[in-house]
Amino acid sequence: MTDQTAAPPAKLDAAVLKVAGVVVLGAIMSILDITVVSVALPTFQSEFDATYAEVAWTMTGYTLALATVIPLSGWAADRFGTKRLYMMALLLFTLGSVLCATAGSIEQLVTYRVIQGLGGGMLMPIGMTIMTRAAGPDRIGRLMAVLGVPMLLGPIGGPILGGWLIEVASWHWVFLINLPIGAIALVYAYFALPKDEPHPSESFDFIGMLMLSPGLALFLFGVSSLPEEGTITATKVWATMLVGALLVIGFVLYSFKPQHPLLDLRLLKNRNLSVASLSLFVFVIAFMGAGLLFPSYFLQVRGEGTLEAGLLMAPQGIGAVLTMPIAGMLADKIPVGRTVPFAMALIAVGFFGFTQVETDTSYLFLCGSLFVMGLGMGGTMMPIMTSALRTLQPVEVARGSTLVNILQQIGGSIGTAIMSVILTSRLNGSPEVPGLTNPQTGEPITEAGAAIATQQGAQIPLPPEILQRGLEYAADSFATTFWVGFALVLATFIPIAFLPRKRRPAGTPGGEPVADAPIMMH
Repeated sequence: MTDQTAAPPAKLDAAVLKVAGVVVLGAIMSILDITVVSVALPTFQSEFDATYAEVAWTMTGYTLALATVIPLSGWAADRFGTKRLYMMALLLFTLGSVLCATAGSIEQLVTYRVIQGLGGGMLMPIGMTIMTRAAGPDRIGRLMAVLGVPMLLGPIGGPILGGWLIEVASWHWVFLINLPIGAIALVYAYFALPKDEPHPSESFDFIGMLMLSPGLALFLFGVSSLPEEGTITATKVWATMLVGALLVIGFVLYSFKPQHPLLDLRLLKNRNLSVASLSLFVFVIAFMGAGLLFPSYFLQVRGEGTLEAGLLMAPQGIGAVLTMPIAGMLADKIPVGRTVPFAMALIAVGFFGFTQVETDTSYLFLCGSLFVMGLGMGGTMMPIMTSALRTLQPVEVARGSTLVNILQQIGGSIGTAIMSVILTSRLNGSPEVPGLTNPQTGEPITEAGAAIATQQGAQIPLPPEILQRGLEYAADSFATTFWVGFALVLATFIPIAFLPRKRRPAGTPGGEPVADAPIMMH
């Protein structure tokens, strides 16, 4: 048996990079689509004469579709083969995108977004499975760094692309942009991905599906409804969250009985996988939740346009691009427990800058904070995912990547809901403007709400002192919310402290996979 600790990992060869290119194209479509659509929500409001709560369902419906289909990915990859399934996901996602562009009402758009989400939900877990099997255990870190580029650049590039498309063309192109990318990705996948090999069919866990998929969808529906309702005591929130949580708990108790459960929680007996999964879950709650508020501050408090707000977020992506290749190489040579804490410290330092925001905070200071945060991001998410997947046997990879993706989806939804509720409740605490009401709801408008609306182009006759007071209250509300996000970032250091700090010999429990374990694609 060879000693893997002594031999340096092999470089990524052309065959592996060719496979990675297919997966990156799919990841770009899936991740960009979430952020591109987020900047189009105000356009949907005016285009379809809908309330914000109604157009928000274009995001929520997509998320619920993701949560429903991700648990099926592991079984389907083993049953049908990764190439067939990945191409089907690409086709469904692209078809859903074209349908979205033809929507004539908000109801149609939400329906088509669900179709799009059914395809998008399979792209990431199946893509991770394809890449992990292609690279083998020694090169997962470098390959995850390749996949990490769209995962980190999506939130930065999305607002820029979305703002530009809406300004120079129309909202339809937010979806139509996926048609050429999807067509290229389909042809590329057909020729680049190896042919699926026959695989013994596993029995499908129908009972597990009837508990887990609806449970996740109901739980995330309740969480997603929290910002709209404003309180967890609303029936729409607590009842759906409770039913969803009970179904998920029921699945957890049941999942250890069948030989092939829909989601194999037995994998969590692997210490590296369980610690890395928990670290990733807490990290996503902290960063993804607050990350959506960075461009909102530029839009709502500083009055920037969607394109300008997107460009102001660019330093974060630049920082991530600089450190991610280095982090990928280090993850293949040095245990992630030695590198990730330093990267998290950079995120914490950069994040702290946003707890100081005011109405006139220097853009140089904020962009510098984003750059430092990006440096940390490039050295955090992908190494943690590498640690989660590298000790799995080849036959476990599909189910392991499915588990990691579900935790990311739940963490992101929870984080977004927490930050949105805190920010909304703070803004609603602002004093009301006498005699000013919302024409759609008839409710009084607060000083902060009126100031934000004015910054975004609404024609509201506000005296200068009320406008300034409202903006100061809004900036303070954002700062308070960022303090909560900062506290969650600090909490991430707890699970990260348990990440592996030394490499175990090959073949030991929780150590590196056996050197001659077959890494095959099927």
